[in-house]
Amino acid sequence: METEGRKITVVGLARSGLGAANLLASLGASVTVTDVKTEEELGDIVDRLAPSVRRRLGGHPEEVFTSADMLVLSPGVPASLAPVSRAKKRGTPVIGELELAYRIIRTGRDTRLPGPATPFLAVTGSNGKSTTTSLLDLILKKSGFRTVLGGNIGNALTEEFCKMATGVEAPINTMASRASGGSPYDFVVAEVSSFQLETTDAFSPFIAAILNITPDHMDRYSSLSEYAGAKARIFANQNNGDFLVLNADDPAIQAIYKKIFHDATASPSLPHVYRFSRRGKVEGVYCADGTVRCNMPGNISPDFPLMDASEIRIKGVHNLENAMAAAAMALLAGCPPAAVRETLRLFGGLEHRLEFVRELDGVRYINDSKGTNIGAVMKSLESFSSPLVLIAGGRDKAGDFSALAPLVSEKVKTLVLIGEASAKIREAVGDMTETVTAQDLTEAVEMSRKKAAEGDVVLLSPACASFDMFRDFEDRGRQFKKIVRGLGNGR
Repeated sequence: METEGRKITVVGLARSGLGAANLLASLGASVTVTDVKTEEELGDIVDRLAPSVRRRLGGHPEEVFTSADMLVLSPGVPASLAPVSRAKKRGTPVIGELELAYRIIRTGRDTRLPGPATPFLAVTGSNGKSTTTSLLDLILKKSGFRTVLGGNIGNALTEEFCKMATGVEAPINTMASRASGGSPYDFVVAEVSSFQLETTDAFSPFIAAILNITPDHMDRYSSLSEYAGAKARIFANQNNGDFLVLNADDPAIQAIYKKIFHDATASPSLPHVYRFSRRGKVEGVYCADGTVRCNMPGNISPDFPLMDASEIRIKGVHNLENAMAAAAMALLAGCPPAAVRETLRLFGGLEHRLEFVRELDGVRYINDSKGTNIGAVMKSLESFSSPLVLIAGGRDKAGDFSALAPLVSEKVKTLVLIGEASAKIREAVGDMTETVTAQDLTEAVEMSRKKAAEGDVVLLSPACASFDMFRDFEDRGRQFKKIVRGLGNGR
């Protein structure tokens, strides 16, 4: 991708926008950033911009769109934004931050970055993306591969690439790899969201995975079909030299498969498809009678017993699926089974994903703040056999909370509601169990403690976004942990 001297406007100055702007500036582009938030609202993120980047904050002035040779959108910025739509009609190229990272790597003009032959391994899904991506990266590293990790997890890929381009971070054995004519990295490992995939064009991972598709971000998408279509863009440019890993147990994913893969005229060159399943034997990775088994290409024998499912350290039915997806991708990438086993035995999980906080008076407190949609909460509820006091609520993403009714009725002894969506959740499932409303998270924890008995679990799994009361789901989870750890002994 040619960047030298081009006028590029980056729309949206969050983590991705910051990475995109600074990377483009380091590669010689004339960069302007625009955001509806003011400099004061954006805080210290503005101070992290390269000095050469021009700032037009507190709105979207038309001239930064009309004068641009290209627009780069942050994931939170919809392509339907009026000035973006007008720019597209004028013929101005519009891409997203993920597509930008991919194009810059594919040109291979900067030897400090991964080279054009460096394969991308990409993970998407409504839930479990961060856990699966982290597991995959750790397995690759355990296998001796050199990786770059980024995307919708940790740092944006453009931010990671900017560190390399400016010499802030350099890979191990970089000089040796250059001397041998190879890339300093073996793989780029990326967690990708539907928002990021909306604005891709050339993006084509060597190995892609779709973990699950459940209703999410319905405040942005008109239907589940539209949302699923955005997810499906992860394999839009794959060909028969690539691999696609799919959840065999997910009806929405199987609908995509039937629609696209059974229509050879729509895509004549398709990737090789492997699956993972916790319900039955598949070509890929599956769980049967408590054993995780593999049917994969290469030197692994059919139905190869990888490990007992009980050995996987992260618990829950969703984490079994995440572990199998990561294992399938890692094996396809050339990792030995021993590296997969060892990593799955040691990986303790990520913060805010069914994270154990403490046990007090015989009650376990679990932080699942990342449960921001209904599908995630359903998987979390399925993972417990103990009676639950569930703290839920926040900013609604146009979800159908009635889908939670069977599990709430079966597993939740008390539902404690917080945030803007409290009334909607109460109307949908409030008659399934005892339901109370708290004014804030502190009161919710206090109510939960009173309702919980020895042997119960207090679970924060909101089924909503956090922005009505918190900065993000991480802020919500950390505040929950602080409140729980501050509870005194005795009732």
